[in-house]
Amino acid sequence: MGSATVPRVGSPRRDPEARGCTVAEATRVLIAADKFKGSLTAAQVAGHVAAGLRRAAPTADVTALPVADGGDGTVDAALAAGFARREAAVTGPLGEPVVAAYALRAADGTAVVEMAGASGLRLLPGGRSAPLTATTYGTGELLRAALDAGARTIVLGVGGSATTDGGSGMLAALGGRLADGAGRPVGPGGAALAALAEADLSGLDERLARTRVVLASDVDNPLTGPRGAAAVYGPQKGASPADVEVLDAALAHYAAVLDGGERAAEPGAGAAGGTGYGALVGLGAAFRPGIEVMLDVLGFETALEGAGLVITGEGSLDEQTLHGKAPVGVARAARARGVPVVAVCGRLALDAAALAGAGIERAYALTDLEPDPRRCMAEAGPLLERLAERVARDHLG
Repeated sequence: MGSATVPRVGSPRRDPEARGCTVAEATRVLIAADKFKGSLTAAQVAGHVAAGLRRAAPTADVTALPVADGGDGTVDAALAAGFARREAAVTGPLGEPVVAAYALRAADGTAVVEMAGASGLRLLPGGRSAPLTATTYGTGELLRAALDAGARTIVLGVGGSATTDGGSGMLAALGGRLADGAGRPVGPGGAALAALAEADLSGLDERLARTRVVLASDVDNPLTGPRGAAAVYGPQKGASPADVEVLDAALAHYAAVLDGGERAAEPGAGAAGGTGYGALVGLGAAFRPGIEVMLDVLGFETALEGAGLVITGEGSLDEQTLHGKAPVGVARAARARGVPVVAVCGRLALDAAALAGAGIERAYALTDLEPDPRRCMAEAGPLLERLAERVARDHLG
C-alpha cells in the first residue's frame, strides 16, 4: 500500500564510532504507540514520550509513528502519517445527522474509514444505548464518500461501534435491498432483521467491484453463537440478556437469507456487531488483524529501518492487549527485525512472562508514578514524559 512520511523529533543520527558518541547518540528510537483512551491521542502520546526522551537523552534521534488497531483513533493515526482529512455528512447510529471524517492518501487512492466516526458508541445522543435499533447506515454513507473521492483501496476499521445489525444498514446505504415479507425495507437495527424475507445485493455500488476493501479488526469472533457478536459484545452496547437472545436469533436469520449462513463462522464476521459479516459477504472484504493492516498502511517497515529501540504502548496493558491489540502487533513486527521493544501504559496488568511472550522486554506504567487512577488520567501527559525519562535512562544509557 506504500509508505508514509514519518515525522522525526530530535537530532540526526550520528556514527556510533565517532569520538564522544554516547549510546543515546547512536540509537534511533521509534515511538509507535496507540492512544491512552480517555486521556491522550496516539499523536499526543508520541509527543509526550518524545519530550521526555529529549530531556534525558538530548541527542537521541526520535521518530514518531502513532498507530491504531482499527478502532477509535485509526483515522487520527493515518492523518499523523500524512493522509489528508476528508469529511462527510452521514447518518448517526440512531438516525441523527453527524459529520464523520475519513483519511485519504490521494497518491495511491488509499482511504482509511473508521466506523466509530459514523456508527460509534460515542455518537449515541446523551450516551443512551440502543442495542436493538442502532444502525450502520452512516458507515455505508462514509464508504460511499470515500469511493466518490477516488479511493481504490479502503481500510475499514470497525472498532468502537454502537451497532449489532450485521452491517445491514451499511449494505442498504450502498445500494443493497433488504426487504420484509411485504416488500418493504426492514427497519434499522439488528432486531428488525428477524423480519427479513429477501436480500438483493445486485444493486450495490458498482465501484465496490473495482475496490479493494480490507476489514481491519482486532477481534476474530464469528457472527453468532456463544462467541458471536450479540453474546460477547452486545452487553457492552447496552443489550440485556433478553436483547442478546433477540439479536443472536435475528443475526442467524439474516445470515441464512444472505448466503445460507456460509460465511457466518469466518474469523471477523462478528466484528462490530456483525458489520464484519456484512463486509465479507457484501463488499468482498478481506479480513486482517487491524494492527497489521495499519502498520502496513502507515509505513512501519520503513520507519523501523535503522531503529535501535521501539517504544509502543496503550492506556491499559492487560489480557485484551494479548489478543490483537496494537502494542503486540508492533512488538511482533519489531522483534521480527531484531529490534528490542519496551512499552508505556497507564495501567499494567501483565506480568513479566506475559510481556516477554508478547515480545515486550519491559513495561512502564503511569501508576508507578501516580497510584491514583483519576490523577493518572488527568495528568497523563506530564506523567508520561517522566516515564519516558526513565525509559531513556534505562535503555539509552
